[in-house]
This record gives sequence, C-alpha cells and structure tokens, in this order.
Amino acid sequence: MTSAFDKALEHTLGIEGGFSDDPRDSGGATNYGITEQVARAFGYTGPMAALPRKVAVDIYRHNYWDLLHLDQIAMLSEDVAIELFDTAVNCGTGFAARSLQRALNVLNRSGTDYLDMTVDGLLGQVSLSALSSYLTRRSRNGVKVLLRVLNSIQGSHYITLAEKRGKDEAFVFGWFLHRVV
Repeated sequence: MTSAFDKALEHTLGIEGGFSDDPRDSGGATNYGITEQVARAFGYTGPMAALPRKVAVDIYRHNYWDLLHLDQIAMLSEDVAIELFDTAVNCGTGFAARSLQRALNVLNRSGTDYLDMTVDGLLGQVSLSALSSYLTRRSRNGVKVLLRVLNSIQGSHYITLAEKRGKDEAFVFGWFLHRVV
C-alpha cells in the first residue's frame, strides 16, 4: 500500500522534475524542487545537479511533511495532505499552514461549526481539530470545497508575486497548469 507521503512525493516530483538553474527563478539552483538554500541548511554540501534523490526525499519528509504534521492531516483527508505538501514545497511551509488556517476560518459559518483560529502558520492541535470538525460537518463536499479555497489562495499568491516581480510572469502559466487545480 502506498503511503500518503509517497503519493504526495510522486505528485510533487512529477511537477518539479530534476535539476534546474533558471536565472529568473528566485529559488536559484534546484533539484527535485529542493533549492540550494534548503539543501545546504539540511547539510548537503555537494553540487545541486548531483543532489541524490534520497537526500531530496529526506528533506521533503523532514522539512515539509513532518513539520506540517501531514500524517495526521492525511488520516482526516489524504487529498488535503497532498495539496498542503505541494503548496509547502512551492510556496513555503508557513504559507501552506496559513492557507489552511485562513480557509478553515472562512468556512466555519461565522464560528458556529468551530471557533476561528489564529492564523500563525503553525499546524497544531487547534488546526487539526478545526479540520476534523469541518470535514465532519461538511462531509460530502467538504474536501472538494476546501481544496478549491486552498487553490484560490494559492492562485492569488501567484498573481501577486508576478505583479510585484515581473520575472515571475515566466512561471505563472506553469503554476496554474500544474499547481492550481
């Protein structure tokens, strides 16, 4: 049986591909979607073009999946965990966590389903409890709507980036093709 992490990893690696060093990319040299800055902080010292897949997988597990408690989220909704993982890889873990918190806050029917939470980018027990309550109350279409809200937040982020940094316009089409579904 394939784990939620393995599914998320294959999805994201299918988008990210291998080595890239596009001068327009603010992330700089990347391999498997891992930026050089992230790889160095994790302890990798070799050339980015030679980053082993195993190191990339370890980084993804530690710096993204585990940090966001996505095993716990996957127990509630594998689709939401996979979406948050991919968003975290492309936009940062804090952005992914804040996006979930914002989405849950606006979907709680003015606090009648569960209380608003602080949008702090930390997915802890309050966020997990709110997600569980949301999914219980909105079961049939809950995941579909939550994913749409998360993608709307992410899409808006990409547009804002491109408006602020013209060089990011080179990536908008691909971001919307592969990441905003």
